Amino acid sequence: MAKTSAIEKNKRRAKLAKQYANKRARLKAIANDKSLPPEEQFAARLKLAELPRNSSKVRIRNRCEMTGRPRAFYRKFKLSRVTLRELASTGQIPGMTKSSW
Repeated sequence: MAKTSAIEKNKRRAKLAKQYANKRARLKAIANDKSLPPEEQFAARLKLAELPRNSSKVRIRNRCEMTGRPRAFYRKFKLSRVTLRELASTGQIPGMTKSSW
């Protein structure tokens, strides 16, 4: 089980990223638009830098929904490999069986 503080910090980051997503996307579009004057692009980049760092989507860490483990994460199941194996072995994931050949 991961530290509760790390899990909560990640949740706060996800909440902030969702809150600032529209504003960040708008500013990024202005900053990357080559048809606008350089001064306007630079102003947009400055405003983008003023936003909270944790509002950036890249700072969110994929974590297992059950244990909070940050590594060996399967996006399709939102679980870590350890949890996925345990649940699959007990038959709690429909359609998943242990392979044998």
